[in-house]
Amino acid sequence: MTAAEFARAQEPAVTAKYFTLDEANRTLPFVSRIVHDIVDEYRHWRENIYRYELITAGRRADDAETEEQGRLRRAVDDSAHRINGFIEELSLVGCVFKGFEEGLVDFRSKLTDRDIFLCWKLGEPEIQHWHEVDAGVAGRRALVPELTG
Repeated sequence: MTAAEFARAQEPAVTAKYFTLDEANRTLPFVSRIVHDIVDEYRHWRENIYRYELITAGRRADDAETEEQGRLRRAVDDSAHRINGFIEELSLVGCVFKGFEEGLVDFRSKLTDRDIFLCWKLGEPEIQHWHEVDAGVAGRRALVPELTG
């Protein structure tokens, strides 16, 4: 899977859904299972990419593909397909997948009159952070009373 395919898979749905904190937290049992699957499958994808690169290092482009290369290439493609499917499931829920290593997910929300993201990470029991739309994970802040209602 190329970086462009990953980026396309992470784009929000055409009609963005906005969540209250309670609504977003109610999705977490389902969302966490999907994110766990993504993170696990991503590890397999990276391992197979690494193994494929090891066995193809030093080979010429016109060399015929070995059986092992073909098996690994198919495994990489299969993992990428599964990852895309999981990310599509998240987009149908209305959230945006943001991070393969940590399992980051953003939920569109509002704080007073501006768009923000409620930010959740795999392993957290509930949403505890938010950030500005353009800030990303580095801008994560603890929830404020306006969001916790």
